[in-house]
Amino acid sequence: MFAGCKYDNYAQPQSVLSGTVGYQGQGIGIRSTVVQLELWQRGFQLFTKIPVNIQQDGTYKALLFDGNYFLTYLKGVGPWVTKTDTVPVTVRGNTVVDFPVEPYYFIKSSSFVKSGTNIVGTMALQQVNTTKTLQAVYIYLSNGTILDGTLKVSSATIAAAAITNPTTAPITITVAIPTSLASNDYLYARVGVQTNGVTELAYGLSQKVALK
Repeated sequence: MFAGCKYDNYAQPQSVLSGTVGYQGQGIGIRSTVVQLELWQRGFQLFTKIPVNIQQDGTYKALLFDGNYFLTYLKGVGPWVTKTDTVPVTVRGNTVVDFPVEPYYFIKSSSFVKSGTNIVGTMALQQVNTTKTLQAVYIYLSNGTILDGTLKVSSATIAAAAITNPTTAPITITVAIPTSLASNDYLYARVGVQTNGVTELAYGLSQKVALK
């Protein structure tokens, strides 16, 4: 009974570590909470690992005790080059630490318009790491802001072979508005880019598009 009371009285973490996973100061869009970083802290058993989920806009947040940590990659996860780099983090109250990554492809900008019964997306790509090639670009539609290759209502794809000069000229991609969304006042659209040999896509922002 005494042990149980003592356990219930343990202090809870009060400090928030937050930041952005990005390239040149801009967050990289990903599938929400699927892609993670790892936070490590020295403890009684050498190291303790704390998974850190990344939101779809590239931001993350973790509730922690004050202390010294190391923030690092989860190997093989994410649309970027996995490195052995670690970022030392000292948490003292609410702390902001950004985590820079090197994506293979980066969506610099994206925009959407309604054109008849279609949504037309335009994106500007930058190839950051040249060790892998472009596989395809995608456009996704949904009725909610959380939107990706899994959480979607409709989508369209353009294979890399059909794109001329993908990093020197804007890419336009069109998708039909599905019947389930056509009567709405608005929907949400998002574009993504996939690199050959990389499971996770890099995404642009999820954006609201007026239909009426």
